[in-house]
Amino acid sequence: MNKLAALALALTLAAPAGAQTYPSRPVTIVVPFPAGGPTDALVRILSESMRRSLGQPLVVEYVSGAAGTLGVGRVARAAPDGYTMLIGHLGSNVVVPALYSLPFDVLKDFAPVAQLPSNPFLLVGRNTLPASNLAQLVAWLKANPDKASMGTPGANSLPHVAGIHFQNLTGTRFPLVPYRGAGPMMLDLIAGRIDFVFDQVQSSLPHIRDGGIKAFAVTAAERLPVLPEVPTVDEAGLSGLHISLWYGLWVPGGTPPEIVAKLNAAAMDAQADAATRARLTELDLQIPPSDQQTPQALHDVQEAEIKKWWPIVKAAGLKPE
Repeated sequence: MNKLAALALALTLAAPAGAQTYPSRPVTIVVPFPAGGPTDALVRILSESMRRSLGQPLVVEYVSGAAGTLGVGRVARAAPDGYTMLIGHLGSNVVVPALYSLPFDVLKDFAPVAQLPSNPFLLVGRNTLPASNLAQLVAWLKANPDKASMGTPGANSLPHVAGIHFQNLTGTRFPLVPYRGAGPMMLDLIAGRIDFVFDQVQSSLPHIRDGGIKAFAVTAAERLPVLPEVPTVDEAGLSGLHISLWYGLWVPGGTPPEIVAKLNAAAMDAQADAATRARLTELDLQIPPSDQQTPQALHDVQEAEIKKWWPIVKAAGLKPE
């Protein structure tokens, strides 16, 4: 065997061996939001199980700022070696990029790894509203455009964009009142100072159960096990109002497919683990079916959501805050 043939054989044998050793050190997972939020809780639950699959710990790094774009950009610039991963969601990887002029492309500069659990929103209102269902709410809004108001947890937030979409679908108009977070918004809703909001299930659930607010619909295709009496937007007559805060994992574009496959397997194993599933269910997170946890499935849902939400955001003239 000549030297060139020997070298070629050595390289051929070395490539899979190198792939088999991944990961040989801890994997950093970037959270583009401050510590303590729902994304943080999700990644900590999943990382325990993923560590067992990968044989290496996941080190959480918080890179917040500019509505999450700093953290997303940190991963876009990272080496495509599988040691830097992003956990993001509909906001960070779809809606917010429509507001900013970014030096990276959220589709082309990332390799999708796995779709993670999702959390649909509830359309809820003050308990003194004269409407008892979604159709009656829309009729009341049309009859009282000068009286109605909708709260949001912040300008350009997902509930803010959902409110604009709701106006477009129903032909209603009302002021959107931004708050500094969902907590103050909910306090004003309970007090009757605003009329309705789009809110996450976890924060609305206690107030629905104690009668402080009323629920009109869940913005998903299926009813929630924790609120089986609340209809979906489809059942309530507004089928276009689907909005779910889905999560996903991404790595820098150009990451070798075998590494993506290994990370995907770890994420799928985590979502199949009974103890992990129980903890996610406690947070009212909906785990996607296994065929929707693939890299391709995450790419498809992100691409479809960009086509849906970017025109809405741009038509509304929303600007970064």
